[in-house]
Amino acid sequence: MKILIIKLGLSETLDAEVGRVSSLGDILRTTPILSVLKEKYENSNITWLVDEAPYPLLKGNPYIDRILIWDSFVGFQLLAEKFDIVINLEKIAGLCAITNKINAWKKYGFRFDENIGSYSVYDGAEYALELCTKHETKINNDKTWQQILIEMIGGKWEEQPYLLGYKPKSIVKFDIGFNYKVGPKFPEKAWSHDKWSTLETVLVKDGLSIDWQQGLENLYEYIEWINSCKTVVTNDSLGLHIALALGKPVVALFGPTNAKEVYMYNNSLYIQKENINDISVEEVYEALLSAR
Repeated sequence: MKILIIKLGLSETLDAEVGRVSSLGDILRTTPILSVLKEKYENSNITWLVDEAPYPLLKGNPYIDRILIWDSFVGFQLLAEKFDIVINLEKIAGLCAITNKINAWKKYGFRFDENIGSYSVYDGAEYALELCTKHETKINNDKTWQQILIEMIGGKWEEQPYLLGYKPKSIVKFDIGFNYKVGPKFPEKAWSHDKWSTLETVLVKDGLSIDWQQGLENLYEYIEWINSCKTVVTNDSLGLHIALALGKPVVALFGPTNAKEVYMYNNSLYIQKENINDISVEEVYEALLSAR
């Protein structure tokens, strides 16, 4: 059984956004489908097509047999191969068009609609399309990202974990890590620096060691830093998903994005307010007492 996953990270699978900057968190959030595929197709050979930036998140993953990094030639290679299953989780029109042309027995996810010149979906992905195109469906959705993707490919959601390829070597050095930065695309997802500083003061008085986000210039170093923290407080960002993948207790702070889409593994929990800065330091402190 030869399977191809097309997930570069250049479009958010369950959001309308299509861009040219990789969403690394989106890549990691897709990995639970791997265990479903390997369980259903035990002797399968899985290829994952990905952008260069998220590659370290997948490298070394035992469920992936081949990783292809996207460039201007790889599409021609895929058109010359045969697959049993293709799963396209990108909404970029060109990638959807390539998916249409790939020789495969079964296809899931997004396809190209030649009548409208944009993306549509294969059978089973209708709900994902609604999430991308209908605001009311998006704000009322109560399914997690993982559940939606797993059900899209005909699997059953059983709390399958994130599968991070890289295995960090660091030891726990800090009681709590502050994953306080967010990407430039969504600055409204960031809790204010003043509140982070106040929270640090409160926690230090309790005798806890705090460390502020490190390693953002190198993805491997970033993973090592998260692994060095016993518990992580985080905005909705890549660090949240890495911490969950590493089995860390997490307190996640959400503003404009839907926290219900993120399954909080382990002892983790989230706090959500329409304006993230309406979340109080006291609320985060109380959540930390529950999560640690």
